[in-house]
Amino acid sequence: MTTHLQSAEQLAATTLLRFATAGSVDDGKSTLVGRLLHDSKSVLTDQLEAVELASLNRGQAAPDLALLTDGLRAEREQGITIDVAYRYFATARRRFILADTPGHVQYTRNMVTGASTAELAVVLVDARNGVVEQTRRHAAVAALLRVPHVVLAVNKMDLVDYAEPVFAAIAEEFTAYAASLGVPEITAIPISALAGDNVVEPSAHMDWYGGPTVLEHLETVPVSHDLTACHARFPVQYVIRPQSAEHPDYRGYAGQIAAGVFRVGEAVSVLPSGRTTTITGIDALGRSVDIAWAPQSVTLRLADDIDISRGDLIAPADDAPAVTRDVEATVCHVADEPLSVGQRVLLKHTTRTVKAIVKDIPSRLTLDDLSQHPAPGRLVANDIGRVVVRTAEPLALDAYEDSRRTGSFLLIDPADGTTLSAGMAGAAFAAAAEAVTATDDEGWDF
Repeated sequence: MTTHLQSAEQLAATTLLRFATAGSVDDGKSTLVGRLLHDSKSVLTDQLEAVELASLNRGQAAPDLALLTDGLRAEREQGITIDVAYRYFATARRRFILADTPGHVQYTRNMVTGASTAELAVVLVDARNGVVEQTRRHAAVAALLRVPHVVLAVNKMDLVDYAEPVFAAIAEEFTAYAASLGVPEITAIPISALAGDNVVEPSAHMDWYGGPTVLEHLETVPVSHDLTACHARFPVQYVIRPQSAEHPDYRGYAGQIAAGVFRVGEAVSVLPSGRTTTITGIDALGRSVDIAWAPQSVTLRLADDIDISRGDLIAPADDAPAVTRDVEATVCHVADEPLSVGQRVLLKHTTRTVKAIVKDIPSRLTLDDLSQHPAPGRLVANDIGRVVVRTAEPLALDAYEDSRRTGSFLLIDPADGTTLSAGMAGAAFAAAAEAVTATDDEGWDF
């Protein structure tokens, strides 16, 4: 029992890293993930036995570790990854949530989903093929989503005789490209997922490489999701007013702190109204505290009786975001139905949902060469483009580059609630396109 308690305490003390994997079809991504899970002792015995049996039935002498991750029947039959799969594992040094994303271009939206909350992205490249168009797409998506760390895993080094010049040329090309997109940190690692070289254990075949293995890097890379260092933001989720005999005058505003720190006595603004007041109390887990920080769920009590409801945003009075009804953003369109100029949508930002109209789609991004296709008129599934949206009510958005939490939003179909597009407010890694004035449509005309 003592051993189990110690293990739980040690696990609780480790940090959490969210990371995503991406790679072209047949680059060996599923094998890499399977090798990572297998060699880090994160696979249950019955899972490994099932993989060994399935491999034998296919006539394979060694276990096909890709079968550990390709869970859908269509994925196993085609040998490709289709859906985003989340894997949870841990070592003594860190806990991990792995988003295994597809490599096919038609599943770009799935990679956006998986990488949207990641602090690190592992991009695989086949050493025989080098940097290809899909590699550049993955680097571009990671840059758009402001993923702070990117690992280039040059796989199948065993098929190029573990040649250092092959690895060096690929690493140089990818690093230059990713850096030009604004990716802040790129680490290149030569590996063989099939043989296990430099995945968990150092390779005996590449003594010319002196860097970390994939797992070593994952365990030691700085985790940069310290939300307390960001601009303080508190989206109101619920107004608590019991009006009971015990609490006749209690009025509190409950929600999860999206970023930053709030303190009792601090002057705050309530947006979008712009009214200012002071925090008189903070309730957390049934007791009063003087300070609270992201991502705690708390209830704030304010000095003045201001009209506040779900969807309002509380921020420091001297560090409040601008309020606007004109949203310029980069979106990834995830629905099968296209997004068109003039379309009526709902825009969901944190806890606030408002009516909106797509006023313009200035450009569509071609991920192959990062060129901008002007005035496409609409975006179809997997397209990434610039949009201008006019909302019925003002919103308090941050730029996505400043806050991935309060700078992101969803566009929703008002008819059936389907998610249409995932948006990132402000400029993309390229220069923001100029908004073009569109004619008003009947109905939702703002």
